Amino acid sequence: MRLLKLLIILIQLGAARTQSGKFWHISDLHFDPNYTVSEDPFKVCPSAGNQQVPNAGPWGDYLCDSPWILINSSIYAMKAFEPAPDFILWTGDDTPHVPNENLSEKAVLDIVELLTNLIREVFPDTKVYAAMGNHDFHPKSQLPAGSHNIYNQIAELWRPWLSNESVALFKEGAFYSEKLPGPSSGRIVVLNTNLYYSNNKQTEGMADPARQFQWLDEVLTNASRAGEKVYIIGHVPPGFFEKTQHKAWFREAFNAEYLKVVHKHHKVIAGQFFGHQHTDSFRMFYNDAGVPISVMFLTPGVTPWKTTLTGVINGANNPGIRLFEYDRATLSLKDMMTYYVNLSQANAQGTPKWQLEYRVTEAYRVPDAGVQSMHQALDRIASDQEVLQRYYVYNSVSYDLLDCREVCRTEQVCAMREVAFAAYESCLRSPAAKPASGFALLLAALLGLCTVQAR
Repeated sequence: MRLLKLLIILIQLGAARTQSGKFWHISDLHFDPNYTVSEDPFKVCPSAGNQQVPNAGPWGDYLCDSPWILINSSIYAMKAFEPAPDFILWTGDDTPHVPNENLSEKAVLDIVELLTNLIREVFPDTKVYAAMGNHDFHPKSQLPAGSHNIYNQIAELWRPWLSNESVALFKEGAFYSEKLPGPSSGRIVVLNTNLYYSNNKQTEGMADPARQFQWLDEVLTNASRAGEKVYIIGHVPPGFFEKTQHKAWFREAFNAEYLKVVHKHHKVIAGQFFGHQHTDSFRMFYNDAGVPISVMFLTPGVTPWKTTLTGVINGANNPGIRLFEYDRATLSLKDMMTYYVNLSQANAQGTPKWQLEYRVTEAYRVPDAGVQSMHQALDRIASDQEVLQRYYVYNSVSYDLLDCREVCRTEQVCAMREVAFAAYESCLRSPAAKPASGFALLLAALLGLCTVQAR
């Protein structure tokens, strides 16, 4: 009898392990092919613009985009930490921050091809779900709501990762959807949110560029009918940048439309994964009663490049890569780990030391990386100075170690809590440090209890 019980326990443990998988999320590699360690501070990297870059090191500089050696190191670090992920999410931005006249359509495609080949070389048997960034086009950010040679060429580059249907769809608008590999009932939806970017003049005045919102609604509706859970990925996120105020990425109408989709289909959306900001953050989505319904993770960039956006005081970051642990059956997120390299130390020591920066479950004392847990994490960030400071350091991938006080708290918390334009502006005018209302917390707790009981 004891032997039988032991066998049952071993079988159950084995089944539990098979349900657990891992996947990588990388973004914003921003390769600068002209990065050079030069004694002339004006000749180190074009991506620094007119800024001097004194004492540049071989592994990169905080004023510059990534040299090849740094990008190569980041992909091989992924291989070292988790060599057999179920899949990889790659959310774009491959070219350097230089004026359009310093690039060309061919130069953009050459860089995308170079990075595609690197990832395929290091992970030859791994499915990659890749989205275009606003810098993966020429001229930058001007992605059209229709077919284009760049869409055609990138679709062919990524054909080994795509179905024939996805290739055809990508060529018409750079978005697609694919079933997850293996026995999972999950699906990945890859969006071209560059169509909604406020800097994209090609889509200004359009109601639904490339009919992507209509397509997304249909995909999520069909997923609900089929009992599928969905991960949504893209490059440019909705909402606001947390390192300054009033900086939205989407045009307001597109932002509102995206929110409508999340509100309507949140039961099938198991996670949202975006890049673009180069920072480590997340966004909460709530229903009209204040109950959390979805979470979006913003992954840090590999590039350490210091942003030149107006109002951002210290916008550089250490290079980061991200690993998720998830349930293959439900797509529920069990944990999230960010790995990074301290760029200053790498240059001083002559070699990069990639290491675990933090686990979300340990950093915020939550059971997993799901919606309820990230809602709890946000409340702790908003109400506990120690937790806020911990989050703030992670936000720049352990680069900016200054204190985050009242203005900083407001900027960070309002961006995480409010994705809608009006709600965000209202948050800036009110004490952002307050946790959610008792009524909303009670509703969230009851919802979480019901979820646990339903499982």
